[in-house]
Amino acid sequence: MPTIHLTTVIHAPLERVYDLSRSITLHKRSMAHMQEEAIKGRTNGLIRLNETVTWRAKHIGKMRELTTKITAMHEGVHFTDEMTEGDFTHMKHEHHFREIGNGTVMIDIMDFGTPYGWFGRMFEKVYLQQYMTRLLKQRNDIIKDYAESEKWRVILD
Repeated sequence: MPTIHLTTVIHAPLERVYDLSRSITLHKRSMAHMQEEAIKGRTNGLIRLNETVTWRAKHIGKMRELTTKITAMHEGVHFTDEMTEGDFTHMKHEHHFREIGNGTVMIDIMDFGTPYGWFGRMFEKVYLQQYMTRLLKQRNDIIKDYAESEKWRVILD
């Protein structure tokens, strides 16, 4: 089972980074290149504990749907989303936030698994882990860009 661990330093207040990370609107913007849209559950605004969102996007050559639920949340410290329906056998994404002197450290820990036995494990190692890491980095770059500029006001004001 692959685990992705990313650390991103963002020179912006923790509360802003935390809220941008929960923003359905910003997530859609960060994944526009994948034609990603929220189609069920929370489809805009800030997702909260026990809420779900169903995403539809083009990944690896085909339109796919993934439903996640916020299963844990401690305001300003962390939140966790977990897959309830989708192509993975499981998917859990923890988002952690820590205030530092000049901003916020955002830590992502994501683990997931694929079906198809040994073929799925090989696909994870050869391709999927790098693909998912790249998507998370792109998303984090957008969060950083919005948080460190005045763009955040379009999302959170």
